[in-house]
Amino acid sequence: MLDPVHVLPAAAPWLDLAGLAVFAASGALAAARRGQTIVTLAFFALLTGVGGGTVRDLLIGAPVFWVHDARAAAVCLIVAFLIWITPARWWRGAALDWFDAIGMAAYAVYGAAKALGYGLPPVPAALMGVVTACVGGIFRDVLAGEPSILMRPELYVTAAALAAASHVALVLLGVGMVPAAILAASAGFTLRAAAIRWRLALPAYRDPR
Repeated sequence: MLDPVHVLPAAAPWLDLAGLAVFAASGALAAARRGQTIVTLAFFALLTGVGGGTVRDLLIGAPVFWVHDARAAAVCLIVAFLIWITPARWWRGAALDWFDAIGMAAYAVYGAAKALGYGLPPVPAALMGVVTACVGGIFRDVLAGEPSILMRPELYVTAAALAAASHVALVLLGVGMVPAAILAASAGFTLRAAAIRWRLALPAYRDPR
């Protein structure tokens, strides 16, 4: 098994916290748009922020990151409080979609890189990147009573899969960890940005009869 400390870039924990903040914001906003209390905002922020990483760590046998790093939960709670005190007009519109696209791409790469560091084979490692990037959003949507990102045709999970798989492939080809992460995250973000801009979606199933 590789040592994750040497597999991940030195800045990875701070990038992880930045992505965590973006996802926590999306969770808190889902509660705020429904006129919920600060407690509900905080719960949504925490669950959305750490959900994917928690499932990933449990599956790969790693210590659950936010249980051992107080900064993770603190970031989620701070983000929830900031949204609670911010006028609604400041966070209306599509700005959060773009921040979420950045967080999704970065989280997919981070999850795949951490899985590689714990010795997972390439395909499971890439899937752990998808889990990291998407599971928190699934938890958020289910709690908010919205269609899950898995049940919508928009290119979201596909973009996460592109980022994670690209990172794993580049690392296997001998590309350095940092260049591979940048290229893979850029690919995932570009696909998600195109989906936002032009409403790209996968074709839905139709009965051939």
